[in-house]
Amino acid sequence: MMKRPGTAAAAAILLAISLVLSGCTASRLNPAGGADPRALLAEFSGRGMMGHLEALQRIADDNGGNRAAGTSGYEASGRYVEEQLRAAGYTPVRQTFTYRGDGRNRKQVESFNILADTGGSADHTVVVGGHLDSVEEGPGINDNGSGVAAILETAKWMKENGISPANRVRFAFWGAEENDLDGSRHYVNELSKAEKDQTAAYLNVDMAASPNGVRSFHDGDGSDVGDAGPKGSQEIEEVFFRFFESNSLPAETTPFEDGDSDYDPFLRAGIPGGGLFTGEEGKKTKAQVQAYGGVAGKVLDSCYHKACDTTSNANADLLKEMSAAMAYATATYALAPRG
Repeated sequence: MMKRPGTAAAAAILLAISLVLSGCTASRLNPAGGADPRALLAEFSGRGMMGHLEALQRIADDNGGNRAAGTSGYEASGRYVEEQLRAAGYTPVRQTFTYRGDGRNRKQVESFNILADTGGSADHTVVVGGHLDSVEEGPGINDNGSGVAAILETAKWMKENGISPANRVRFAFWGAEENDLDGSRHYVNELSKAEKDQTAAYLNVDMAASPNGVRSFHDGDGSDVGDAGPKGSQEIEEVFFRFFESNSLPAETTPFEDGDSDYDPFLRAGIPGGGLFTGEEGKKTKAQVQAYGGVAGKVLDSCYHKACDTTSNANADLLKEMSAAMAYATATYALAPRG
């Protein structure tokens, strides 16, 4: 997850202006049905998310301790994701782009996104994404190896269970999020007006295994903690709410924040968005301890953007729950009738 400067008020104003000016009329779906949320939670309790984190940890260990965009660690991470997708029956493609790196000269750096599609109508595309890169300071296992693991297992689960989407799902692994959301911004900028209109929803997962974490999903209608996303974002919020409520798992909403994660370019383009987040630098409250356990007054992820964001930093139980929630939302939108 990208750390951004600036005040929440300024961010809200910028996001609101961009939503008004975007002019996108995203394809509408009616996400009322979908998979059995209780069965999915049981299914994902035995799936291999931690195995993916261990693989990404080994990649970081072999490549200078990180998986940052533009490095050998990122290339190896990309190859791992591609191998996993091909083995599951997908045909992943790389979408290359360049961005200006840090440093005095801010030289151009080349990176890539990885995209893999299901069948289904491209007129109602559901993009399910999270960033693949880490910061240079560490291996990025919670941020965002956990999101990568959740998406990979969702994609594999759909193939293994013979789910035939009515609406195309595009699984996306973004590059250079930690620089400035460069990969997801490039993807959205490359969409035509028609392709933006055909994107029914964007589902994001960024940090799904915070060690002192919470279960949270984005406040699509802005009724709890922030500004609303584009029309259709409320329905995404309701899908995640339905999953957690059906499984008697306490959960809370979290705001959209300007420049915070890969949902931002989609929201600015007028595409409905939502997603999952388990926390970073905020401190856990006493009320949150009652709901989720953990330690009051301690930050949700004390290894955020640090070298200690290793597999030892990952909350395996929380990762299972959040991965199941993402699979539920993905299947719900994949099978949803047109609204």
